[in-house]
Amino acid sequence: MKRVIVSLVFFLTSLNTLAELPVTVSLALKKAGIPEQSVAIYVQGVGSDNAILSHNADKCMNPASVMKLLTTNAALDLLTPAYRWKTELYRDGEVVSDKLNNGVLHGNLIIKGYGDPSFKAQDFWRLLMSLQQTGIKDIKGDLIIDKSYFASNLGEQHIFDDEKWRAYNAVPSAFLVNGRNTSFKFDSTESGVNVSQEFELNEIKIVNNLKLDHSSCGEWRSRIGYTVNSNGSGAVVTFNGSFAPDCGERYLELSVLDDEKYAFYTFKKLWKELGGNFDGQLKIKEKANNDVKILEQFSDPLGYVIRDINKWSNNLMARQLLLVLAAEKHGGPATEVKGADVVKGWLADRGSKFDELIIENGSGLSHTECISSEHLGKMLVSTYNSPVMPEFIASLPILALDGTIKKRLKESQSNGRAHLKTGSLDGVSAIAGYVLGVNSQRQVLVMMVNHPKAAASTYAQDALIEWVHQLH
Repeated sequence: MKRVIVSLVFFLTSLNTLAELPVTVSLALKKAGIPEQSVAIYVQGVGSDNAILSHNADKCMNPASVMKLLTTNAALDLLTPAYRWKTELYRDGEVVSDKLNNGVLHGNLIIKGYGDPSFKAQDFWRLLMSLQQTGIKDIKGDLIIDKSYFASNLGEQHIFDDEKWRAYNAVPSAFLVNGRNTSFKFDSTESGVNVSQEFELNEIKIVNNLKLDHSSCGEWRSRIGYTVNSNGSGAVVTFNGSFAPDCGERYLELSVLDDEKYAFYTFKKLWKELGGNFDGQLKIKEKANNDVKILEQFSDPLGYVIRDINKWSNNLMARQLLLVLAAEKHGGPATEVKGADVVKGWLADRGSKFDELIIENGSGLSHTECISSEHLGKMLVSTYNSPVMPEFIASLPILALDGTIKKRLKESQSNGRAHLKTGSLDGVSAIAGYVLGVNSQRQVLVMMVNHPKAAASTYAQDALIEWVHQLH
């Protein structure tokens, strides 16, 4: 009899949308001191037209980094998973062989970027190696970087918070190397604390005032302070505080150089290591129509690149992607307003009317971005039934296994059975994606919390994941 009643409950649940929260979720929110009116939830089966659970689902909420789901979904559909970014090399002078039969460029080398968010130092090395294979070893002019694919005033916008040097506050650029990100590595020996750059640039100097702290690692980041003195020839980063051997190796990502200087210093380092000669300066301007194209290099496909964006919630890469959408669909120079228009147009073409939607930069690193849980949920359902579904789901963190949810619900039966994107800001905590139930049916789950205690909602989110996983 009890089994019949349980089956009847789930049957009725499938016919009627639940208005009340599951008990476990409600209790977890109450314990965290978060009122239910500050929470929006939407759950729907990927093969269903109706919601299973809808709570404040029409309320526009700040999604934090969950907004990346909208940006990457639109990009996959509009650009295709096979889309690749290009980076081009030009010259404005002649190449003449010297006495050693090395090619000497009597003129400037021009790099034109197209917003590749994944262009790393090793890609730059490969590009310059290809350049040398064309015969050029000596450059008698300057390095010119053409960034005109993106608008020039992007850097005039205010940074998100007062952590101006943190990597997440870096401004997009049409030619971006390593995300202009310097990763500082911390470790220790018996004699003291070591600080080094993972990819070392001589123009970035480190002053290490850190002392050994033999307590447990704990909140290691709170015990390290830093100051940055940026000047025309580089930057000096001074570290103060303490570091515990118990921490092993730790990393802190800072953007202490602008995109132009970071690219220039990286170019000089790599060109010299490859045996090339260069004594010129850096100039930022558009290439001329009569410049001679030397070669072009292509990135990994979009379907691969978005894994870095979603699994590790890379804000700068997501912002780059929104700008690339703008440039590809409206032409350059790209702006974030144009990118937002592209995404909204894409939704309209799919018959989706998201009147409440606010897109500032497409990454979720914003105090103003806003979307309802119902619309985000319906988008996820539509995406599951679209051609880009495999690439999209593969980009999401796997519960308890990788990405930003690697450490969550490790002992739960839902372990490895959910692909979910997280988002967090001060006063915002969100999670959205797909959960595979015990009946092998996949459900879309969206939960957004906008409240001063939002960070304490993790247990409520986990309770919702487990509740959805147990649905029959």
